[in-house]
Amino acid sequence: MFQNPSPEQLAALLKSAHTIAVVGLSDNPSRESYGVAARMQQRGYRIIPVNPNVTEVLGERAYPDLESLPPNVQVDIVNVFRRSDALMEVVASAVRLGAPVIWAQQGVYDEEAAKLAHHHGKVMVMDCCIAVAHSLYVRT
Repeated sequence: MFQNPSPEQLAALLKSAHTIAVVGLSDNPSRESYGVAARMQQRGYRIIPVNPNVTEVLGERAYPDLESLPPNVQVDIVNVFRRSDALMEVVASAVRLGAPVIWAQQGVYDEEAAKLAHHHGKVMVMDCCIAVAHSLYVRT
């Protein structure tokens, strides 16, 4: 049975991260993905939008998928705003990218995707809002 990292582990992950690729980031300010990414950007993280339907979000160039990111971009966390049934595909892409942490937003959960992530030595967080976790566990 899958279990998220402890609050202390989540805090450590967030403190050590600098760049977050947000899969499914919308350019619509009323969407949850936009609000969460904007909060994380305000807290000092570089946000890389990943969405084939937009060209720029929050002042950053958007990419259609993780495979399209430039090779010199080091992604610390892949944050996922997609439905649970798309999580396996995103995890597979994140593994190929080499991102150490895959963070699925609240409501996004797939046990098999988590097994794939763990099999490749990745940290998986599921059904957890990254901005809420940051507010709860990271003392700035």
